[in-house]
Amino acid sequence: MSAVRVSHQRIGSFSPLALRLEACNFVSSTPPPVRLAILSDIHSNLEALNRTLDALTDEAIDAIYCLGDVVGYNADPAACVDLVRERCDAVVAGNHDLAVARKEGLDALPPDGQAAARHNRAQLSDAQRKYLADRPLTVQAANCTFVHATPDAPTAWKRLTSYPDAQDQFTHFETDVCFIGHTHVPAVMANKLGVLQPRPGHRFLINVGSVGQPRDQNPRLSFGLFDTDTFAYRNVRLEYDAHTAAQKIRDTAALPDRLADRLLNGQ
Repeated sequence: MSAVRVSHQRIGSFSPLALRLEACNFVSSTPPPVRLAILSDIHSNLEALNRTLDALTDEAIDAIYCLGDVVGYNADPAACVDLVRERCDAVVAGNHDLAVARKEGLDALPPDGQAAARHNRAQLSDAQRKYLADRPLTVQAANCTFVHATPDAPTAWKRLTSYPDAQDQFTHFETDVCFIGHTHVPAVMANKLGVLQPRPGHRFLINVGSVGQPRDQNPRLSFGLFDTDTFAYRNVRLEYDAHTAAQKIRDTAALPDRLADRLLNGQ
């Protein structure tokens, strides 16, 4: 897997990808997207994903990007893979995606994550597993970089939890903005102290949080909306039917009940 540069062709209210793997310069015959939705860490939570996609119908969205970990932890991997494949303009690989699709890094997951990965793998078709296995590690489009964990070493699956750690990353992407997930905690980090909100003239790492398993003590789903012209960014938090998602976990013998508790507590 490698980096992918993308061009977009607008069709209706969404812009399905015209993917081109290019080693050199990116050339697009159409204007790049302006209004982006960025989702991450869906983790087989169909209730949260459906709520997110329903909310996006009320927004003037030009493109939807997914930062990976479509699967893992929850009970509906097949439906989530199909929806992401249908609705997202580009999807990068997350560590749980590769654990499920290839068994790559499976032993590095926590015990509950390993159990969920094995369950999810059994629920997917060969074609769905191949789709996850074939996702690129990074995507560049519209002056933005999209990666699951960190741009410096995408398969090291690092967690950026401090300002010094974040500062080291700015030399590893060329765009003004890099969107990340992986920690399940939303955050905005600038290349200069004191810059708290995205605005032109600075560079940013933006963690959009998690659609399917938030971990900031707030059980509401999380995703990002970004305007590439104005740099306006909004972290969206929404209620969804977490109790149904949690009950599906409890009704599935192969999934630990602790994962249901985490959903309801935002952990």
